[in-house]
Amino acid sequence: MGLLTKDFESAPCTVEVSHRFESLHAHVKFNNGAVIYPGDEVKVHGPQIMAPYGEVVIEDREATIIRASKLERLWTRLTGDFEFMELCEFSFSEEVTL
Repeated sequence: MGLLTKDFESAPCTVEVSHRFESLHAHVKFNNGAVIYPGDEVKVHGPQIMAPYGEVVIEDREATIIRASKLERLWTRLTGDFEFMELCEFSFSEEVTL
């Protein structure tokens, strides 16, 4: 992997989509042990998975991992904390909520 070049990798994966009251999530697990690093992108192939309310859908799929270049990986590490803070919203008040 070069300073500006990206590598592509195929990986079998299991996709789990939950649409339950207790848990609303979508997870991808790579069946070959592939690991995702900062700046990498993942594209799961196939049609969109829609879980009806109250159900969990699990499907085996194929994914393409687009590895970040060394420069992108460094940039992601340097700026990642700032981007995370944009997702957080803090509020302080003297009101007591019951």
